[in-house]
Amino acid sequence: MSETKPTSYPKTVFEGLGPEVRERTKKMLMYFILFAVIMLFSGFTSAYIVSNAGQFWIDLQPTTWFWISNLLIIASSAMMWLSLKSLKRGRASAGAIYLGLVFVLGLAFTGAQIKSWSGLQELGMGWSVDLTEDGQKAYRWNDLGTVLEGPAVYGEDYVIKRNGQTLQFDAVSKKLFAEDDVLRTQDLRLRISNMTNSAGSYIAIMVFIHLLHLLLGLAYVLVTIARVMGGKIHKDDTLKLRTCGIYWHFLGGLWLYLFAFLFLIF
Repeated sequence: MSETKPTSYPKTVFEGLGPEVRERTKKMLMYFILFAVIMLFSGFTSAYIVSNAGQFWIDLQPTTWFWISNLLIIASSAMMWLSLKSLKRGRASAGAIYLGLVFVLGLAFTGAQIKSWSGLQELGMGWSVDLTEDGQKAYRWNDLGTVLEGPAVYGEDYVIKRNGQTLQFDAVSKKLFAEDDVLRTQDLRLRISNMTNSAGSYIAIMVFIHLLHLLLGLAYVLVTIARVMGGKIHKDDTLKLRTCGIYWHFLGGLWLYLFAFLFLIF
């Protein structure tokens, strides 16, 4: 009876290939993922610009928690850089600790973002909850008229613009006038009372989709911590940590871009 030879399988798909091929391939896969995310948010920002053109549009001021979230995401990127620096020096424990700080700061960033949106919601920039005749809750996205009637202070928390011009709001008469209407003869409030607050909608979508990608990043960081502690990432092989860092730094840069785009540029 002939002896059956066991089938041999390669340990990894990169077996027999040089380390430069492995590094180039893994980085390229990550760049493909990032390119897809860039295209997604490019679509959102393009739609935002097109929707803004020629319409009545709310220009929001960022809440304090949005500014805090900026600091948190920058600090987390610094911790990621320190983690890689520690691993390259052979200090695996320090590298794992810095990665743990990345995770904690990422969680804090998530909380700050949720708190930020809650602040905008309290100012009337989100949705309202109404009760139907049978007592059921009905969720309605606030229109511009509702925003004007809400607790937000015109000129401090937000302004309404059209074609780049800021409309003038009379807090006493509750009327809205074009910037060049010096005599204030035409009240524009009736024209916008039922218009959708599109700016608030876009902000909500982009903030929460970015948070979704960040949650995936947090899971990635946890896996990377386990690899460091298990010895799979060490001073002679930091590729997986560098790949994780590319994704994390990208998410931080993406948020800073969105913040500037939504609150400082448009």
